[in-house]
Amino acid sequence: MKKIINTSEAPAPIGPYNQAILSGDTLYISGQIPIDPSTGKLVEGNITKETHQSMKNLSAILDEAQMTFENVVKTTIFLKDMHQFNEVNTVYGSYFNADTAPARETVEVANLPKFVNVEISMVAVR
Repeated sequence: MKKIINTSEAPAPIGPYNQAILSGDTLYISGQIPIDPSTGKLVEGNITKETHQSMKNLSAILDEAQMTFENVVKTTIFLKDMHQFNEVNTVYGSYFNADTAPARETVEVANLPKFVNVEISMVAVR
């Protein structure tokens, strides 16, 4: 059985998908880009701000599913430029306890939706 998870505290999907799907005790969160849900506009300026917004969006979805970053078991980070890895890693790491941080991969890609610099997806378990 799957349950659709959507919240107005994160950006509305820009295609035929949902913010997240809860299947049993596992939450699959769609990739989040740095869109401010209150304005619908991209957060731009630097990779630090963009990463924080992506993480805030993920946090809102986790909250809607009554979970936290402690429930996250796997993440994927997509970067347009791997030279920005250190900045992204610093911001990303600030949202997790280093002792219980999830598994993760980081992949450099040619482009992302709306031509943003970062997109992050997650899997969480109750």
